[in-house]
Amino acid sequence: MEHLVSSWYNDRSLPESYTLPPEDRTGMLPLGKNILVVDLGTHDQTDILQHILEASQEFGMFQVINHGVPSNLINEAMSVFKEFHALSAEDKAIETSKDPSKSCYMYTSTQSYATEKFRFWRDGLLHRCNPLEKYIQFWPEKPPKYRQVVAIYTAELRKVGFRILEFISQGLGVNPDHFRGELGENQTMLVNHYPPCPDPSLTLGLCKHRDPVVINILLQKDVYGLEVFKDEEWIGVEPIPYAFVVTLGVLMQIISNGKLKAAEHRVVTNSNLAWTIAAFALDPFNETLIEPAKALVDTNNPALYKSLSYKDFLIKYRVAASYGTTFEELLID
Repeated sequence: MEHLVSSWYNDRSLPESYTLPPEDRTGMLPLGKNILVVDLGTHDQTDILQHILEASQEFGMFQVINHGVPSNLINEAMSVFKEFHALSAEDKAIETSKDPSKSCYMYTSTQSYATEKFRFWRDGLLHRCNPLEKYIQFWPEKPPKYRQVVAIYTAELRKVGFRILEFISQGLGVNPDHFRGELGENQTMLVNHYPPCPDPSLTLGLCKHRDPVVINILLQKDVYGLEVFKDEEWIGVEPIPYAFVVTLGVLMQIISNGKLKAAEHRVVTNSNLAWTIAAFALDPFNETLIEPAKALVDTNNPALYKSLSYKDFLIKYRVAASYGTTFEELLID
């Protein structure tokens, strides 16, 4: 826990290990562009479907408003997330070491901290969410309301996630329940914290990447830090009060047989403000087969990706990341 950025950042300038090569540092953002905002509260379901499909093809990312999650619950959830990251390193160690199987744990920079060449300005809390009765006993008990609030919050995000996946299924022309069951039931919560950084121009909170999930539902609240990569430029994702940012993961690109794209995104740091972002992911189980949906494959549209278990996919994904290659190079059929 002594390596957590939040444990030492006040006492030091930016360490050399956090200074990225010039080509990987932040630059000037283009103005006047933003990702699509989808109003899930509109009565025109066809309009919702078209907007989600358009954003999923163009960016692999969109924001949703009027999603049905109460604003007071969002405030409570963000409050307990921030309170957890404000705990002492000793308390964090205690609160994330209750499960020998490590269904709840903390790390800093990335999960490859010990071997990575460059480090990133973040601390992360990750825990499994489903089934709740199996995992909630290992969640933090500090702050006192963490389990109560996050249990309700993740249940609401689960509803939002499966509703969005139903729209995507319809847009692709596959069974509306295609992502229910094994493909979406392994749900996790990742709460990243980015303390104020002494020199945001030299480092990142998280480098350019695509998530190894089906979809992620992100709560970024009111601090700017998330950027998406499109047409060889970075575009800042505007914080919208009580909106969620939905990012499509690599698995969605595979399952859609390349019809939809996984969002390439990164996180920049801030010299004055701390920033906390909570990501709720819908994942498959380890043994679930990952492959293009059969309804999207025929003689005119052959499968673009190999079939493999989610467990094997994660191994290949991490290998690709460690060598600086893309997952397509390892999974192309």
